[in-house]
Amino acid sequence: MTAATSGLVIVDKPSGWTSHDVVARIRRLAGTRRVGHAGTLDPMATGVLVVGVEKATRLLGYLAMAEKAYTGTVRLGEATSTDDAEGEIVSAASPGHLTDDQIRAAATALTGEICQLPPQVSAVKVAGVRAYRMARAGREAPVRPRAVTVRRFDLTAIRRGGPADLVEADVSVACSSGTYIRALARDLGAALGVGGHLIALRRTRAGRYDVAGARSLDELAASFTVLSLADAATAEFPRRDVTTREAERVAHGAPLPATGLAPGPVAVIGPGGQLIALVLDEGDRARPVAVFVS
Repeated sequence: MTAATSGLVIVDKPSGWTSHDVVARIRRLAGTRRVGHAGTLDPMATGVLVVGVEKATRLLGYLAMAEKAYTGTVRLGEATSTDDAEGEIVSAASPGHLTDDQIRAAATALTGEICQLPPQVSAVKVAGVRAYRMARAGREAPVRPRAVTVRRFDLTAIRRGGPADLVEADVSVACSSGTYIRALARDLGAALGVGGHLIALRRTRAGRYDVAGARSLDELAASFTVLSLADAATAEFPRRDVTTREAERVAHGAPLPATGLAPGPVAVIGPGGQLIALVLDEGDRARPVAVFVS
């Protein structure tokens, strides 16, 4: 069997699929079990899921830290057990008295560096156990608040009426890795005193990869291709081109002189255009943190 090609696949995840479901599908299409993803999407959500194949799985931990962008819809007037539409309603209160300005002000207050409590039904680990597993077993997971950055939480439309006089707000969010949009919906409703939950979510961007360049699973089944390691790395990180001798040294774990290009990873590209490694500056040296040739 021919070895699977290393690279990234930018998937437009369909609703109803878990991120693990997508990984399993890509494993079959790529013909390898060495597949992973850079940031979970809830089953209800659609949009950009960055998937790594073979050596590209070494990139995923760094790509997962990139900023994400989303569009979605928050329903105000009902809180649920999961903070989204898949949970049971646990409280309800009419939001009819709220003005658009009050709703927008509450959203603005949830921007910047904030302390966010992850949802009870989430993949956060508590003492080595996923919170959602505790929740499914009927136990409350003692999740802890954590610092996240919400660069943008804009309300693009506000609709009123319908059943129970609920309010629905379309939102656009740009945020740090680890931010839960479900939790933003919950906290928006709580700040307004009426409860809230997320009823739709689409990830439109993960780092430099946006939904315009994502492919559906049907498209990938018809023509499976990957973004090369070099293209994937240089799309996300600054690039440093090296000589043949420098490439050989880095490939064996030796440092380079500091790049001075970024506080984070820098992609080291060899003379033939191949990705050699990711390096991090430490003082006057750039230390390899992931090597992609052997």
